[in-house]
Amino acid sequence: MDVFQERAEELEKHEFMMGRNRGRLAVSLDVLTDALVLVGQHGVYCQSARQPGKPALDIQIITKAIGDAKELIATVMTDLKAARHRRGNETEKE
Repeated sequence: MDVFQERAEELEKHEFMMGRNRGRLAVSLDVLTDALVLVGQHGVYCQSARQPGKPALDIQIITKAIGDAKELIATVMTDLKAARHRRGNETEKE
């Protein structure tokens, strides 16, 4: 099953509220958040031998990569919202 079928309800809800692109980005953030939770749980059991109390290095790298991806998506969503707002203000002025 592809992501559009698997997450059809979420996509429909978010696309309706935010528009197609921002809605899909919002669902992408949710998917990445779910992945972070799973990696975090795995990190509890896979401790680093070199750094006791910290997750294994590969878990740390994965966590950072997912966090970075979330940050990039969030900035795109913010930019899209600002662009939409600017277009709305320009239309009102005319």
